[in-house]
Formats: sequence, C-alpha cells, structure tokens
Amino acid sequence: MTAAAAPAAALASGKGHRDENFPVASFLLKAEHRAPVMAFYHFARAADDVADNATASAADKLTLLAAMRAAVSGTGEASAEGLALRNTLDQHRLSPQHALDLLTAFERDCTVDRYASWDDLMEYCRYSAAPVGRYVLDVHGEDRATWPASDALCAALQVIDHLQDCGKDYRAINRVYIPTDMLDAAGARIDDLGAERASPALRSVIVAAAKRTQALLAQSAAFSAMIRDKRLAVEVAVIQRLAESLTQRLIARDPLSERVHHGKAEMAGLAAWAAIRRLVA
Repeated sequence: MTAAAAPAAALASGKGHRDENFPVASFLLKAEHRAPVMAFYHFARAADDVADNATASAADKLTLLAAMRAAVSGTGEASAEGLALRNTLDQHRLSPQHALDLLTAFERDCTVDRYASWDDLMEYCRYSAAPVGRYVLDVHGEDRATWPASDALCAALQVIDHLQDCGKDYRAINRVYIPTDMLDAAGARIDDLGAERASPALRSVIVAAAKRTQALLAQSAAFSAMIRDKRLAVEVAVIQRLAESLTQRLIARDPLSERVHHGKAEMAGLAAWAAIRRLVA
C-alpha cells in the first residue's frame, strides 16, 4: 500500500504533546480552551509526521496533505484528521485559516530542503510557527494586536527546534533549516551537520543563529503581559522562559554532541519560577 492509499495515520511518528520541547495545552489553560488547542495540535502533529516521513515520496505526502487541506476547509472528506479539526472549528466558530497556513509550511517541507537566508527562514516560520500562536490567541478571544509578539515567540521556538535537531534533520531527511548564506559566510559545509560534533565554523553559525533567536525573544518579552486571559498569560511566560534558557544553551553547547533539551526536573523548575513571576506581576 502506498502512502497515498493509506491514511495519514499510517505515517505517524508516535510523537505526542508530552514529547514536545514546550508545553502544549497544559493544565494552566482553562478546560474549555484546552480541547480546541489539543485538536489543532493533533492536526498539526499528523501533518508534520506526513511531511517528515523518511520513506514516503514527495508526491504521496502532498496527496495526503491535500486531503487534509480539503477536509479542514470543508471541500473534502478523505482525511480523518482534517474532519476532526473542522468539527472543532465549527463548534467554536473558529476560522480554518491558521490550519491552512500551517499546511502551506508542511507542503513546502515536502519539496524544499534548504533555506538561502535568514529572511527566507523567517518567511517559512510565518507559515510553520505563527499560525499556532495565532490560533491559540483566537481560541482565547485575544486582541490581534498581540499577533506580532506572538509571531516573534513562535518563530523563536521554531528556530530553537531547528538548531537542536540540525544534525538529526540532516542525517534522517536531508533537510537543513540553517540558512546556507550563513554557512557559506563562516566557511562551514552542509555535510558538517553529519559529523559527531560541530566543526568550529558550524559552531559559529549555530551561535550566530541562536543570537538572532535571542533578538526574536526580546521582541516577545512583553507578550505575556499583553494577554487578558491570566492562565494563558502564565503559560506564555513559561514558554518564553524555557525558550530563553534553551537559546542560552545553544550558545554554550554543541547540539551535535551535547544535550541541549531540558530534563523534566529542569523544565519544571524553570516553569514554576516563570509562572510565579507572571502571577506576581
């Protein structure tokens, strides 16, 4: 059976929301908000697994993603994941646009494996990351004036994931998100990503990208204070703090040879401190 003949679930990675680097619809959110956020997460996880599958062809992946697009937009019924999210959107009177934007990024992942510049990477993040934050804000009825800060935080989270997994992404699916002009300027080679540890040139590029990520986090620093829903504001403050910590680690550690991800105890400690600070503020 080809991927095109199989449901998207056939390409599932087995990864769930507890495996992510940042909280997804945590207990901090109100129960009535967690359900629609989780529905979006399950849709995004399924689409991401399709796009990142190492054995399915690009054509088969695009067929599955097209079925998801049709289902969530109400023009098809061939995708269980798309229909499930469409049902949630209808129940909560939410637009499908954020899901459709997200699919644009996953469709791009099927055919694009290099990014020429930081601007190109940020344009990709406009579709791969920003829709997630915007959807969560819409679920909570927040003002769209919060979108620029949300976009900056979501882009930072995306780049952090890219940098942490840069070696794995190159080896497993030959995808490189680190801008090639940054690699070229430092004298680094793409195949340096396949080594057991980063070369000095590659290390300098990772540090430079992490510092640009810090600039994104500076833009999102006031985001949690803009949010009316206090519980969402606390979750955003937690995510901001975890992102700041991971970015510092990427400056200090080599993701090819050293652990960058937080352990559960580390994450809990950082989260608790960030939550307390937000609540006091």
